[in-house]
Amino acid sequence: MIRISNIKLPVDYDDSTIQKRVCDELRCDRKAIESVTLHRLSVDARKKSSVHFTAAVDVTLNISDSKALSKCKSKNAAVAQPYRYELPKLTKKPTYSPVIVGAGPAGLFAGLILAQAGCSPIIIERGGKIDDRIKSVDCFSSGGRLDANSNIQFGEGGAGAFSDGKLNTGTKDSRARKVLEEFVQAGAPEEILYRAKPHVGTDYLHIAVKNLREKIIALGGCFRFNTTVTDFELSGGAVNAVITDKGEKIQTDRVILALGHSSRDTYKRLYDLGIAMEQKPFSIGVRIEHLRERIDRAQYGGFAGKGHLGAADYKLAVHLPNGRGVYTFCMCPGGEVVPAASEPDTVVTNGMSRFARDMENSNSALLVGIGCDDFGSESVLAGIELQREFEKAAFTLGGESYFAPAQRVEDFLCGRKTTAFGEIKPSYRPGVIGADLNRIMPEYMSASLKQGIIRLDERLHGFSHPDAVLTGMETRSSAPLRIIRDENLQSLNCRGLYPCGEGAGYAGGIISAAVDGIKCAEAIIRGE
Repeated sequence: MIRISNIKLPVDYDDSTIQKRVCDELRCDRKAIESVTLHRLSVDARKKSSVHFTAAVDVTLNISDSKALSKCKSKNAAVAQPYRYELPKLTKKPTYSPVIVGAGPAGLFAGLILAQAGCSPIIIERGGKIDDRIKSVDCFSSGGRLDANSNIQFGEGGAGAFSDGKLNTGTKDSRARKVLEEFVQAGAPEEILYRAKPHVGTDYLHIAVKNLREKIIALGGCFRFNTTVTDFELSGGAVNAVITDKGEKIQTDRVILALGHSSRDTYKRLYDLGIAMEQKPFSIGVRIEHLRERIDRAQYGGFAGKGHLGAADYKLAVHLPNGRGVYTFCMCPGGEVVPAASEPDTVVTNGMSRFARDMENSNSALLVGIGCDDFGSESVLAGIELQREFEKAAFTLGGESYFAPAQRVEDFLCGRKTTAFGEIKPSYRPGVIGADLNRIMPEYMSASLKQGIIRLDERLHGFSHPDAVLTGMETRSSAPLRIIRDENLQSLNCRGLYPCGEGAGYAGGIISAAVDGIKCAEAIIRGE
């Protein structure tokens, strides 16, 4: 197989276009080509007058690779080796089934690897199965009650199951390919294997999560939904059991803590048990919404809406003179702002989009970096309390009804309450109340967001549009603490406890969390 890089494709390319580019590059006719597969596809929108795709393709020829390469004059071609994940060899089956706390990306992929190795993992999840979870999330979004254990933060699939399902990551770990391949086998669109910025979308992610669960069960794993781990039994510096809210004691000497970043009660219990933890910087801010069509035009110019481009995304960041960083995160093209509270009398926002990304607005988190010095306390749990302060303040400002406080950008910059929205309508359900978000932000945050909005507009025209909507507050972008682990991925002071994923402070998205879950599972398989 030959991989050819840097192939330029028009936005409306088709299979014949790709084949022609390959033939031109290899200087061969189409009869010499057995198959062509996209390996990588990215949008190049640096010049708005010439937006196009740049591709890398894998080509199988009807002649040997060595002969093909000897004839090929292209510097962009080389022999490619297909990726293959190597499961570590299980030398000794564990005496007790490993227990995984949490069924988000880290927990699911840790469970999958352990099940594939024959270790019969037990996955304990405080929330419900994905279908039941969808019902509780829809109920809350429609003005019903908040289920504190089954919501956008908790339940099968984790917080990522109600997001854009972005699978792009900064990690160079080859295990990321394993994650993508398993998602495709579980029903995700095949294009995530080659898109430079792959996304599953909430709708397809729900299908994939369910199928991953069924695969784990078929391989000997088991799930306990609507079950919360309330305690850990420790002895001699090692874990030997977990206790659930059902009064059950599960004997085990291997526990993967795939908690997610919102398991505050579990954090507290681990802290009380003396598990090594430390404060970690994180970010707080708001959701910003624009019309999808405006973002598309700002990014793609006259090519917006054409060919295979789809809804445009963006990723922006600026470092301000005051030392703060302001950046966008979890951008959801053609999506909506959703209620992500997991505790009563709080308002938390997040973003979500389906695979089609075809809703009227595009939104993103707009965040300010928060340092440990901002926590106001040296307690490891101080970051959690800071999050709660903002969430409760947003609940009060929103009228104490789970409506979110929202504000036009122009009003926010001028420091006045929003009384009416313009051309951009807030998408947050159950609803919003016009407010002045400056009232619930410390000066450093509101000042940084104002400067950031103006500066980011220089990079994305229209970002500071007067009618753009800010909805507060976004507090759960990452964990506010880290559960410290050693070189063997175990807790620094408790053997057999594997802090894992985003909730433990070692990941920042679906792929990186899943990869970390795989790494922890591999450590258990190897007996480390």
